[in-house]
Amino acid sequence: MNTIGILTSGGDAPGMNAAIRAVVRKCIYDGINVKGIIRGFNGLISGDIKTMDIGSVADIIHRGGTILLTARSEKFKTEEGQKKAVENIKKHKIDGLVIIGGDGSFRGAQVLNRLGIPSIGIPATIDNDIAGTDYSIGFDTAVNTVIDVINKIRDTATSHERINVIEVMGRDSGFIALEAGLAGGAESILVPEVKFDINKVCDKIIRGYQRGKLHSIIIVAEGAASGFGISESIKTITGFETRVTVLGHIQRGGNPTALDRVLASRMGSKAVELLENGEENKMVGVIGRQIVVNDLSEILVQKKEFNYDIYKLAEVLSI
Repeated sequence: MNTIGILTSGGDAPGMNAAIRAVVRKCIYDGINVKGIIRGFNGLISGDIKTMDIGSVADIIHRGGTILLTARSEKFKTEEGQKKAVENIKKHKIDGLVIIGGDGSFRGAQVLNRLGIPSIGIPATIDNDIAGTDYSIGFDTAVNTVIDVINKIRDTATSHERINVIEVMGRDSGFIALEAGLAGGAESILVPEVKFDINKVCDKIIRGYQRGKLHSIIIVAEGAASGFGISESIKTITGFETRVTVLGHIQRGGNPTALDRVLASRMGSKAVELLENGEENKMVGVIGRQIVVNDLSEILVQKKEFNYDIYKLAEVLSI
């Protein structure tokens, strides 16, 4: 393993830069050359590849986003695009790849493995919906971003005695909504994994106001319902004044938390070790506090289990 390439793909996540830094510096420490691929799989196809050194990753561990940029590539899904990507990989004498991203990125890694390019995946998605790992890079930061917003909105919600609906990311999964809602003390948490009854949501709001509560915070994952739709329903049923906040891409940005920086550093180093040891088609993960290695083929056919125990706890604590 003389040269390792690294790319980030799909949606960006805080901590990607920390992972890039770990891969680059681990490689250099072990005497391996590093090539950075710009704009993910599109960069492999276009040949936008550059040599990286220690200075390339100076002062980036604290920065959100990704210095390698990221994009979704339709061209890579074609046989022609894959052929061009492999040509450029060989042209730059890259012996293996570290691919940082979500399930779409890992499907690309599988393709490269089948084409003879050893590839290792590092899970980085704020949705935290990748099986085989407790946490994906960026999730903790996104949750803390939402909690910060909840804290600020609660101040104004209390002052005006309003109901505030906060819509968070999570098209297919409610992990952000669940953890942020529990940590932020939300009255109700609406997620794609659990059917909800808007009348029960409103009943809880009414009970709270009857005992003197001055505000209510409702967290809605975008895949469960529209924040504006939930707001209108609550206003119609209860008659209370409501406001909506849609966080959108603010959840992708910001300085990564310590947890995300440490996780990214550990995963990046482990990915390099795997390539050095002749491994391929693997994904690095974390279970508990231990770094684990999964088979990509198995991970991509699994659906990460939603934690219904935590969901029930949030319901119990928000009575």
